[in-house]
Amino acid sequence: MQISRRGTLRVYLGAAPGVGKTYAMLDEARRRLDRGTDVVVAVVECHHRPQTEAMLAGLEIVPRRQLSYRDGSFAEMDVDAVLARRPRLALVDELAHTNVPGSRHEKRWQDIDVLLDAGIDVISTINVQHLESLNDVVESITGVPQRETVPDGVVRRADQIELVDMAPEALRHRLEHGDVYTPDKIDAALANYFRVGNLTALRELALLRVADRVDEYLRAYRDEHGMETSRPIRERIVVALTGGPEGDTLIRRAARIAGRGPGGELLAVHVSRSEALSESSPMELARQRRLVDSLGGTFHSVVGDDVAGALLDFARGVDATRIVLGCSRRTRLEYFFGPGVGAGVAARAGDIVTQLVTHEHAGRGRPDRPRRSTVPRGRAIAGWVTALLGPPALTAALMPTRGTATLPVDMLLFLLLTLVVALFGGLWQAVTTAVLASTMVDYYFTPPLDTLDIVAPGNVFAFAVFVVMAPAVASVVDRAARRTQQAARGQREAETLGFLAGSVLRGERALPALLERVRTTFGMESVALLRREGPRGVWTSVGAVGADPPTRPDAADVEVPIDDSLALVLSGRTLPADTRRVLGAFAAQAALVLEWRALRAEAEEARLLGERHSVDTALFATVARDLRAPLVAIKSGSSGLRAEEVAWARADRAELLATIEAGADRLDRLIGNLLDMSRLRMGTIEPLPVDIALDEVVPGAVVRATHGAVRVCVPETLPTVRADPELFERVVANLVANAVLHTPPDTPVEVAAEQVEDRIVLRVVDRGPGLPDEAKARVFEAFARHGDAHRSRGVGLGLAVARGFAEAMAGTLTAEDTPGGGLTMVLTLPASTGAHHPEGSPP
Repeated sequence: MQISRRGTLRVYLGAAPGVGKTYAMLDEARRRLDRGTDVVVAVVECHHRPQTEAMLAGLEIVPRRQLSYRDGSFAEMDVDAVLARRPRLALVDELAHTNVPGSRHEKRWQDIDVLLDAGIDVISTINVQHLESLNDVVESITGVPQRETVPDGVVRRADQIELVDMAPEALRHRLEHGDVYTPDKIDAALANYFRVGNLTALRELALLRVADRVDEYLRAYRDEHGMETSRPIRERIVVALTGGPEGDTLIRRAARIAGRGPGGELLAVHVSRSEALSESSPMELARQRRLVDSLGGTFHSVVGDDVAGALLDFARGVDATRIVLGCSRRTRLEYFFGPGVGAGVAARAGDIVTQLVTHEHAGRGRPDRPRRSTVPRGRAIAGWVTALLGPPALTAALMPTRGTATLPVDMLLFLLLTLVVALFGGLWQAVTTAVLASTMVDYYFTPPLDTLDIVAPGNVFAFAVFVVMAPAVASVVDRAARRTQQAARGQREAETLGFLAGSVLRGERALPALLERVRTTFGMESVALLRREGPRGVWTSVGAVGADPPTRPDAADVEVPIDDSLALVLSGRTLPADTRRVLGAFAAQAALVLEWRALRAEAEEARLLGERHSVDTALFATVARDLRAPLVAIKSGSSGLRAEEVAWARADRAELLATIEAGADRLDRLIGNLLDMSRLRMGTIEPLPVDIALDEVVPGAVVRATHGAVRVCVPETLPTVRADPELFERVVANLVANAVLHTPPDTPVEVAAEQVEDRIVLRVVDRGPGLPDEAKARVFEAFARHGDAHRSRGVGLGLAVARGFAEAMAGTLTAEDTPGGGLTMVLTLPASTGAHHPEGSPP
C-alpha cells in the first residue's frame, strides 16, 4: 500500500519529570478515541503512578518486544508490530529514550521517524533537559549530566509542541504525596534535583522554548494572511572554533541563539594558518564537528594567516548576523603580541554582531600567533644567516682601512648590507643586521676607535638614520609583497569570474564541465553538488567529478551553501576564506545550471505531453470516422442477408458476403494497427529474432494483407534474415496494403528482395501518384496522409507501425520514387550470419 502522506508529530514538553506529560498525552488519546480515531499505545511509561495507569483503560496496547541484554530482559517498542497494525495514531512516550542494543534503532526518536514515514500520526513526550543544545546549561543548573539527549532539529520539526506546565511548589507537593516517585526516593529528590531554584530555572527554559515556537507560528500566520509586521530576522550564527576544549560551550551557546528565532542557522568555522602545523587537536575538532551536526548546524574549515580577517570574510560570505567567539586564553603578558582575534573581529565586524563568551579556560595561556611574514621560508633562513654573519664578515674585510678617512664609505657599505637583508630577508632580519652593523661601525670605525662612544653629533644622527632605515625598507618590502599577492589573487579571481560570465553568455549548461572547472581552478580532488531531499533531509548527489566525491557536507573539506536544500562541496584540502567569493559565484552558476536542467526537463515533458495530446486528439478525431466505414459495410451486408422478404441471387449473395469479409478484414487491420501503435508508444515491443526465409514468409504475408494483384519476386537462394516472425509479417502486410490502396486498378504491386552486402533489401513497389521529396519523411508519422487523401483509405497508422517494427528489429524503412511513377517502400534487415536457407527446410 503506497503512503501518500507523512504522519504528524505532536510533542508534550515539560520542565521536569512529574508535571503530567504522559497523563496529558493519554487524555488527548482518549478524546480522539471518543471521536472515532484509531488509536493504539505503542509504548507508555507509567512509572507505577496509579492516575496514569488508570488512563490506559479502554486503549488498545501493542505488545512490546522483549530483548535480552546483560543477563536481563527489557521491553522495547515493537516498531514492526505497530507498522503491521497501521493505526491512525500511536502513543510513543519518552522521545529521548535510548533503546536496548539489538533494537531496530539506537534512539526512540528514530523509531518515531519510521512511523511518521509510514503515515502514522505520533504523540510523544520529552523534558526540556533532554534537548541537546541545553545539555550544558541543565548540568550547570542541576549538577546532573544528561546522557540521553535529542537533537534540537527533531523537536523543531514537530508539527505541534504543547507545554505541560506546573509551578515548582505544586510539583514538589505532588512529589511529597508520592504521585511521582516511590517513598524511598522522595527525600533525596526534594533535596537535590527538585529544589525550587532548579525547577524554576528549568521551567524558564521550557517556557522560552515554547515562546520561540509560538513566535514562529505568529510570524507564519501574519505572512500567510498578508498582515503588516516587522521584517523577519533570520539569525545566521557563525561560531569560531580553535579546536580547544571551550568549543562545546561556544557551540551550544550559538545553537541556543540560532534557535530563538524562526529559521536560524548555525555555522561553525575553524580557521587554520597556512604554512604552519595545526595547533588544534584533530580529535577535538572531529568531536566538535559531530556535536555541530547533531545540533543541525554545519562545520567549515578555511585557511588564513589573518585569523580575524579570514573569519570575517567567511561571515560576510554567508551573510552572517552574529559571530560568537570565546574569550582569549592568553595571559596579560601575552597581549604584548597583539590585541587578539576577538578584539580584531569586534573592531572590523561592521554591522555583524560580535559576542564574546567566557569559559573556564579563559586567560590560561596559549597565545594567538602573530601574523606570519610574506617572505618564503627559504629566504627567511638565508636572511638570518646573512644578518648574523654578514656584519662580522664585512668588518673583517674593512679592517685594513681602519683609522683612515673612509668612515662615510664604511657606513654606506654597512647600510647597503642592511638594505639587501631588508629587501630579501624580512623585517626582523633587517633590524638584527642594522643593530649589529651600527654597533660594529661605532666600535671599529668611528673615532674614538675600540669604544662605543660617539663624539661627533653628526655621527649620532647618521647612526639613528641608519637604524631607522632598515625596518622602514623591510616594512615597505613586506607591504609590497602583500599587495603583489593580493593583486595576483585578484587577477586569478577576475579571470575565473570572466570565464563564468563568458560561459553564461555562451549558454554553456553542462554541469559536469562546470564542476570540473571548479576542481581544476582550486586544485581539489573532487567536487560535488548536493541536494537535501525528503522530510528527513537526506543529501543526494546531483552531479560530481573527481575521485571519491563527498556525499554529505560534513564529509567535505569545503562547503558552500547555496540555499536550504543545495550545497557545493569540495574535498582535497581547506581553502582560504577569501576564496569563498569566487566559490560563491561558481555555486550560483551551478544552481542556475541545475535550474535550467529542471526547466528543460519540464519543457521536454510538456512537449511530449503536447505531442501525445495531439496524437490522442487525432486518434479520437479519425478512429471514430474510420471505424464507421467497415462497420457500416458489415452491418448493411448482414442486414441484407437477414431480410426474409428479399430473395437474393447466388451472385448477389456472394457479393454481400465479400463486402462483409472485406469490411471485417479492414476492421481487423485497423484495430491491429491501433494496438501496435499503442505498444510502440508504451515502449513494450520486445522482438524475438530468429532466422527467417523470405521466400516462405513473404507470400503468406501478402495473401493475408490483400486480395489485390501482387507480384512477388523473392529468390530462394537469398540468405535468411534475423528478425521477429510476427513483427516481420506485420511490416510486410502493412506495406503491401498501403501499396494496393495507392495503385490503380488492374496494375499489380511488386514485392522483390535482394542481397546488398550483409543486409537483405525488400522493396514494395506501387504505381500510384507517388510523393514529393518533402513528404517522404512525414509519411511515416502517425495519422499522416498526403494531400487530400480520402478518409476511406485508412486512419494513417500502417506505415508508422511498419517503421516502428522495422527499427525494433534493427532494420530501416524508407521511401523512394518508383522509376516511371509511383512510390517504393524499401525495407532493410540484417542477414543471418549462417549459410543460405536450404530449399525445403523450415525458416
